[in-house]
Amino acid sequence: MTSYAAPHAIVTSQSGRVDYRRRALLVAQARMLLVALAFVLVAGTALVRIAWIGTAGPARAATSMAEALLPPRGEITDRNGVPLARAFPAYALWFNPRAMAEGGDGGPPLVKSPEEVARELKAIFPDLDVYEVTEKLRSGRAGYLRRRVLPEDANRVIGIGELALELPRETDRHYPQGSLAAHVLGYVAADGHGRVGMEAVLDEQLLDPVRRAEPVALSIDMRVQGALEDELRSGMRAVDAVGAAGIVLDVDTGEVLALASMPEFDPNDVQTSDVRVTQEQYDRGITAPAFNRVTNQVYELGSTFKPLTVAAAIDSGSITDLSRRYGATPYVAQGRTIRDSHPLGDTLNTPQMLIHSSNIVTGHIVDQMGADTLRKYMADLGMNERPYIELPARGFPIWQSGEWSRIRGITVGYGHGLSVTPLHLASAYAAMVNGGIWRPATLQRVEPGQAPRGRRVFKASTSARMNQLLRMIAVYGTGRNANAPGFRVGGKTGSAEKPGNGGYRRSSLVSTFAAAFPMDNPRYVVIAMLDEPKGTVASSYQRTAAWNAAPIVGRLVPRIGPQLGVLPDANRDIDLTDLRPLVGDLD
Repeated sequence: MTSYAAPHAIVTSQSGRVDYRRRALLVAQARMLLVALAFVLVAGTALVRIAWIGTAGPARAATSMAEALLPPRGEITDRNGVPLARAFPAYALWFNPRAMAEGGDGGPPLVKSPEEVARELKAIFPDLDVYEVTEKLRSGRAGYLRRRVLPEDANRVIGIGELALELPRETDRHYPQGSLAAHVLGYVAADGHGRVGMEAVLDEQLLDPVRRAEPVALSIDMRVQGALEDELRSGMRAVDAVGAAGIVLDVDTGEVLALASMPEFDPNDVQTSDVRVTQEQYDRGITAPAFNRVTNQVYELGSTFKPLTVAAAIDSGSITDLSRRYGATPYVAQGRTIRDSHPLGDTLNTPQMLIHSSNIVTGHIVDQMGADTLRKYMADLGMNERPYIELPARGFPIWQSGEWSRIRGITVGYGHGLSVTPLHLASAYAAMVNGGIWRPATLQRVEPGQAPRGRRVFKASTSARMNQLLRMIAVYGTGRNANAPGFRVGGKTGSAEKPGNGGYRRSSLVSTFAAAFPMDNPRYVVIAMLDEPKGTVASSYQRTAAWNAAPIVGRLVPRIGPQLGVLPDANRDIDLTDLRPLVGDLD
């Protein structure tokens, strides 16, 4: 018997299949939409990445690459771009007594004896101290045996075959000019930071990832620096002095073109003795080679102060007539006798006082001017403050606070009773000869037209008169040994006894010559100072500045003048016509 399905059942079955197909189609469409959205998202991200790489990416990549290529510490140069300090990768020789144990053998630090290893190292490094290295190896303590090892020497050290001799790669600070300008530069310690000089002052800038890309140019001119150090060294040795100091200063900008302190040190090889001395040594007048006599040591600079005293008297109106004569015989002021080293006659005028360097006449000039007036001018010249310069070590003057007594004014007038650095003196002379403007000294190169305004201390007319008087001293007076032909040098000698326990030590002098050139248009101040010079054949057995410090300037100026654009000219000079009759009016 045949059976038939109900009509509504057939309809239901067909409807279910249609719904199923519709749902499947919707799911497929949704999946395709998701795939399309994912593709768009990936493509968009890729396009954004490509765009970033095409714009910001190269800049950042270039910056990162540049930083990687830069040395870890910036370069220092002189004003003309001559490199003074550079950083570069190098090897060091390190003793690691645990190297064998770390390798698993657990044996002694060295395969050979310490003596044998030290001798083999000596064959590689001839300047090495065998005994010192032997003791370091025998001690069993880790430490440096040597810094700055060349690659070829590093290979020879490896050839010794001792695991304890390690050769780590380090960044080395190198000073291509050796000890030249060491007191200006300072050095970099083992911790990677600068010490003492401009390395310390510029430490942050030299380490900055961005700023270290550009070398830092100092005001120093290495040609002038080399000449100054050479002449100071020769002059110091010729008279067996314990130390020396010198400076060359631009009178219009305050730029230090050269600064030297003797004895010097080598920043490539700094020892403990270079930077530290015991209190006992310091009390005996012994200073470390890294001690800067130009900026950190204060001295009574003697008769170099007399032109400053005369300048103050002229400027204040106390001296109006250079021909006026003053008594030149000893006299008593507040219980102290003012005298000269030898009799100079009964009376002297101001030019004669400077030529013969009379303490007595200087005292009369200060009495006439007043001690407080002199004090004001000295303060305006910065004599009551630390010297203005970037170096961290700056000595504080020994300055009498409050009002000055009569005797204080007199003694300061001829260079005693006030102790300052040679840099103080250089800045004061610059103000005296440049038209009367005091400016701070600087070791940073000053761009043309960017010199600081400074402050006026002397009238321009006073400065012009002092330029005549300083030139006159070099022509007729104690500065004749500094009178380099054609360079129109002017200046003043100063020979001061050093103070000690119970008074001044007659056997110990500080000899100084403070100069400027060319005096018809002063451009540079030069200071040369010798600490405790002896009377030798080279100085005709004299200890005073006329015989030891002045000749240093006389030899230096012809060396540096042409390098600084000052050529010798025998047909040019400052006019001394009105002073010559006064100079010749001697008793």
